[in-house]
Amino acid sequence: MEKRKVILVTDGDDVARSAVELATYNIGGRCISASAGNPTPLSGSEIIELIKSAPHDPVVVMVDDKGMKGKGKGELVMETIMKDDSIEVLGVVAVSSNGRDCKGLPLTCSITKDGKIVKNGVDKYGNEIPNKKICGDTLSILKDMKDVVIVGIGDPGKMDTMDEITKGSPITTMALKEILKRNGLAQ
Repeated sequence: MEKRKVILVTDGDDVARSAVELATYNIGGRCISASAGNPTPLSGSEIIELIKSAPHDPVVVMVDDKGMKGKGKGELVMETIMKDDSIEVLGVVAVSSNGRDCKGLPLTCSITKDGKIVKNGVDKYGNEIPNKKICGDTLSILKDMKDVVIVGIGDPGKMDTMDEITKGSPITTMALKEILKRNGLAQ
């Protein structure tokens, strides 16, 4: 049986949900809207059942810790999904929180609010920062995950209005496309 192909997004508030739903539509994927929430309202096993019932891949899932330090609800869900043998996590859209006290997570790349792919991280507004890492409350679990594409962005649906849904959520869409591209699933 072929593994379900999943992309995780580390944000789930109302604005992020709208942006992620639109971006998922833009790439022809399926969004698990029920995974949205601040924090994530469902358990990992509940979300896995929804992933398995999605009509096609890629499936996009939102995970959110609501700013909790340590392993919050979003990270527990992410960990459960990443350990499931029936799922292949293609990548993670890592949302910056502008955290000052974090050690940061190494990135594959980031996308600025202007749509530039950069090697450094970005802040929550989508501005490039002089660091190749990103800080976010739902990211520390990823330090142990090897070979996962991690694309940093600012706040989905925001980024100084550059990612608003009225504009088609272009930065969130670009992040999803970049993950597919780096997995050989898009051009």
